[in-house]
Amino acid sequence: MASRVTRGWFLIRPVVNTTGHKGNTNATIGAAVTALCIKRTGTIARREHATYAYEDQQQQHPTELDSGTGKRTTQGPRRYWSKAEIKAIYDSPLLQLVFRAAQAHRVTHDPSKVQLCTLMNIKTGGCSEDCSYCSQSARYETSTKASRLLSVEPVLEAARRAKENGSTRFCMGAAWRTATGRPRSFNNILTMVSEIRAMGMEVCTTLGMLTPEEAKQLKEAGLTAYNHNLDTSREYYPEVITTRSYDDRLNTIEAVRSAGISVCSGGILGLGETDNDRVGLIWEVSNFEEHPESFPVNALVPIPGTPMENNPPVPVHTLLRTIATARIVLPETIIRLSAGRQTLNETEQAMCFMAGANAIFTGDAMLTTPCSPWDEDKAMMERWGLSGMRSFEQPGVKAKERARLAEKDTTIATPPHSPSLSEAQASL
Repeated sequence: MASRVTRGWFLIRPVVNTTGHKGNTNATIGAAVTALCIKRTGTIARREHATYAYEDQQQQHPTELDSGTGKRTTQGPRRYWSKAEIKAIYDSPLLQLVFRAAQAHRVTHDPSKVQLCTLMNIKTGGCSEDCSYCSQSARYETSTKASRLLSVEPVLEAARRAKENGSTRFCMGAAWRTATGRPRSFNNILTMVSEIRAMGMEVCTTLGMLTPEEAKQLKEAGLTAYNHNLDTSREYYPEVITTRSYDDRLNTIEAVRSAGISVCSGGILGLGETDNDRVGLIWEVSNFEEHPESFPVNALVPIPGTPMENNPPVPVHTLLRTIATARIVLPETIIRLSAGRQTLNETEQAMCFMAGANAIFTGDAMLTTPCSPWDEDKAMMERWGLSGMRSFEQPGVKAKERARLAEKDTTIATPPHSPSLSEAQASL
């Protein structure tokens, strides 16, 4: 197996079995990839990202090179991908794409770990936005009825239940255009955030547009992450939403990032977009100043009464291509297999994990769409040799939470143990 060392990183190369025994091929590749994924100490501390394997080794990227030495100026993941480069990855043969994504995944993540997250709708319906996929818009006649913001205690009880069932991130969604002008409701949400954070869980909210001051208040209350999806490419976005601009979304993401909160931003497949739009979405987030902490991949759940009620289902191969491409381009990001997962069979979900997805939403519901229950998901994970991720285990999240974790003797939420693949092999 060939490899090279550059500034303390290894480059994964394809492994060729020279034994002549076909039966040993998988074992040879698996052993080599596993060996490369072991953390090194001493003079060589880290490995070069597998994403560089997609890069023409003769091609130079001035924005990433030192003007004097011509060497890379950072040891982090590559940035400033062109759309053409991402499209070439997206269009590559599917099995090859998934294989390369699996390699990249193993460089920066434990492939046996999947984070369990629970999402609760704390304020339903009545939203003034015109998102064409959403049953919570007041503009459409759907079965979703508007309600007021829930009081604090029912939300805390739901978070306790989620933690008991193994979820280590609790997310709260409110159907608003913006949190501005709702001081009483916003203060209640700050209390929810603070109390759930005290349970040792990661806390995420999605409350519409935020001002920098509101983001700062959420950070001070203990918010871990803020979800604000771009939904699709900039070019296709006006076909989906007209009441909020693409730049409005980017401004909220910037306010969140500047406050020191992790960014959760992804998209929805099945809106009528093309492959170029899926590539455009990944390109957009890859060019953030800092890659998002997590990238949710949603498959549209068509809801009667919305303009997209008759949209066709998202093909599994489209979901796999999007996940795998995102994993290669965003190597350190958590890829969240989100809405629409309940339409996949277990084998299709396993392929998504192989392609680089490493978080799922589990529990009673996902806002207004169905969700797989905890028991089913934990049983599935055990069958596939997967175990739950701890709170604050993702390096990007941990870095932003370091000061708060140092201030208090915090009890980190730990999911119930299920055997990992290595433990299962050791027991044989």
